[in-house]
Amino acid sequence: MDNKLIRKRMLINEKNMQKYASRDREAIRLNHLDDDFRPNYYRDIDRIIHSFSYTRYIDKTQVFSQKRNDHISKRIIHVQLVSKVARTIGRALGLNEDLIEAIALGHDIGHTPFGHVGESILNEISLKNGEGYFNHNAQSVRTLMILENHGYGKNLTVQTLDGILCHNGELIQRHYEPKKKSVADFLLDYNNTYSIENYSKKLIPMTLEGCVVRVSDIIGYLGRDIEDALELGVIKKEDLPESIIAIIGNNNSDIINNIVVDIITQSYNKPYLEFSSKVFEAIKDLKEYNTEKIYLKANTKENIEYYQEAYNALFNYYLKEYNNPKCSINTVFLGNMNSEYIQKNSKIRIIIDYLAGMTDDFFINEYKKIIGE
Repeated sequence: MDNKLIRKRMLINEKNMQKYASRDREAIRLNHLDDDFRPNYYRDIDRIIHSFSYTRYIDKTQVFSQKRNDHISKRIIHVQLVSKVARTIGRALGLNEDLIEAIALGHDIGHTPFGHVGESILNEISLKNGEGYFNHNAQSVRTLMILENHGYGKNLTVQTLDGILCHNGELIQRHYEPKKKSVADFLLDYNNTYSIENYSKKLIPMTLEGCVVRVSDIIGYLGRDIEDALELGVIKKEDLPESIIAIIGNNNSDIINNIVVDIITQSYNKPYLEFSSKVFEAIKDLKEYNTEKIYLKANTKENIEYYQEAYNALFNYYLKEYNNPKCSINTVFLGNMNSEYIQKNSKIRIIIDYLAGMTDDFFINEYKKIIGE
C-alpha cells in the first residue's frame, strides 16, 4: 500500500479550502508521531473517539441531571450536535472539517459529573486546597494531553488542543477572529487558566476552525436545551419571547438553521466569523431567557446541597484512603496510570482528576458506598 498516495487522496478536499483554513502541513504536535496515511487532524478525531473519556460522555449531565426520561440530552448528544453544526459552517466557509470535528468531539471531555454545578463545586475544592482554578475546558485539554493513555496522553495536535481550550460557548460574541500563537503561547494560555481568575473568558482560538467550534457550542445547546425543558415541563412554548421567535424561531431546527445561515452569510470569504446585529441580539436575548427560565431552575436547592455534600465527602474520603490499595482511586484510577503521572502530581490534583472524570452514575454509586447506602 502506498501511504503517500492514499494520504494525498485523503487530503484532496484541501484544494477547495479557502486561504484562511488550517492546512494539514501546518499541524504541530508536542511529541513526535510517525506518519501514516491519515491526515493529522483526522488522526486526532480517531484518537479522541477511541478514548475512555469520550465513552464516558454517554452518562454525563448536559443540563438536567438524574431524570428518568430517555429523551433528555446527555453530554454526548450536545457534543454530536456541536460537531454537526460546526462541520456545516466549516464546509460552507471552506475550512478544515477534520480539525473542526476533532475540536468539537473533544471540547467537553473535561466536564464533571452534574455539568456546570459540578464544575463550580470542584472549583471551590481546588481553590481551597491550593490547586488553582478548575475549568472544564482546561480539564478537557489536560485529559487528552496528559491523563488518557495511562498518563501518556493522546499526543493531539496543538491546533486541536487549543480549539478545545478556547471553546467556551458560554461567552457569546458578535465577532470571532483567531489569534496567531506559538506552542509556547498555547501552553501559557493553558497554565494561566489555573492561576488567573476568569482567564478562560479571555481565551481566543489560534485557528478559524477553533472559532467555528466556539460559536457552534452555543448554537448546539440553545435550542436543544429548550426542547429538553419543554419535555420536562420546565417551560411552555407559548412563554418564549415573541421578539426572539420572530428572528430565529421557536424550535431547535429553526433556531439552528437561522443562526447557521446568518453566520455563513456574514462570514463568507472573510478571515473572521460574524453575526448580523439582529441575530446576535436575538441570541443574547435567548441565552438570557434560557439562563433565567432553564439553567437557574435545572437544579433545586436540595439537589445542589446534595452534590456539594457528595463532592466534599468523596474528596475527603479519597484523601484519607489514598494509600489504601482497596480504595477505588487505586483500583479504578491509579492502578491504570504510569508512575510518572503519580510522581509528578499532588494527591489533591490526582483526586480532582479522578472526580472530574467520573460519570454521574459512578459518582453517585461511589458516594453511596462511603455513606453506607
